[in-house]
Amino acid sequence: PQSPSRLVDPEKVLTLPDYAIDGVPKKKGGTNGVEVKSAEEIVKMRASGRAAREVLDIAGRLVAPGVTTDAIDAAVHAACIERGAYPSPLNYRKFPKSCCTSVNEVICHGIPDERPLEEGDIVNIDITVYLDGYHGDCSEMFVVGGKEALDEAGQKLIQTTYDSWLSSLELVRPGVDFNVIGKVIQDYITPRGYSTVRSFCGHGIGSVFHCAPNIYHYTVNQPLGLIKAGNVFTIEPMICEKLADPYMWDDDWTATTVDGGRSAQFEHTLLVTDDGVEAMTGKIETSPLQFWEAESEVRKGVWLGTSENARKRAGELNSSM
Repeated sequence: PQSPSRLVDPEKVLTLPDYAIDGVPKKKGGTNGVEVKSAEEIVKMRASGRAAREVLDIAGRLVAPGVTTDAIDAAVHAACIERGAYPSPLNYRKFPKSCCTSVNEVICHGIPDERPLEEGDIVNIDITVYLDGYHGDCSEMFVVGGKEALDEAGQKLIQTTYDSWLSSLELVRPGVDFNVIGKVIQDYITPRGYSTVRSFCGHGIGSVFHCAPNIYHYTVNQPLGLIKAGNVFTIEPMICEKLADPYMWDDDWTATTVDGGRSAQFEHTLLVTDDGVEAMTGKIETSPLQFWEAESEVRKGVWLGTSENARKRAGELNSSM
């Protein structure tokens, strides 16, 4: 069962997205391919990314046995409003809640409900906020009861998903073809016995929730265009224990695996810089360090990007944790 959709008082947020009232997004992305964000847009997106991170951390701290995803949604909704932000998923193409919570075999777009979380569940919480005209989008995994409550297979699924994602993030820089992203993800997970979802993809983001480019999380054997400084997009692979074919529920949103195998996912909003890439939704001083970060085979500790600035900030943050 689900509770009614939560309402937003327009006077308590800086601005409403164009779909807030009727559920129909109207604004399109740039007509000349992948947008290169202006300096002013980047400043606003850093703010929306920071807000999304703060809200995601608040949601993650609530994950515990007996807590419902609806209660997490209520906290997310309140945290967005407190920051003057609109919770982007709410009424986007009629989505009824303020965040997505995808538990165990749910691949993505799970609708928060009143089922209590159980020890050993894995849950992806996907947060997007709309602050001052720009979206910030991120998601990560949480384990109900902590690492000790999760079986070895579940730990390996999350670790492999994280490290495949991190492998792709490390390669993002100007001049690289977008097709490199999916190839490195598939090359990482396939020898380890996992599958990558092809039905959903990452996306450009800015003043529009979803725009060019599409970011594929599997090998595409053709050029997809070169990454440029100023591009902003998400990478968000969905990796499955077994088959990656989605089964769509009647709610038109929830996608689960067809065989009941578990699925995991991570996501950042990324800004391409002259010297690499930065996570606009990267972790902050109060964020927790998760076991998959501490035990990563790709790069241990919190990842904030590959630019000189991002590496420096990550070093400072990791030394304080």
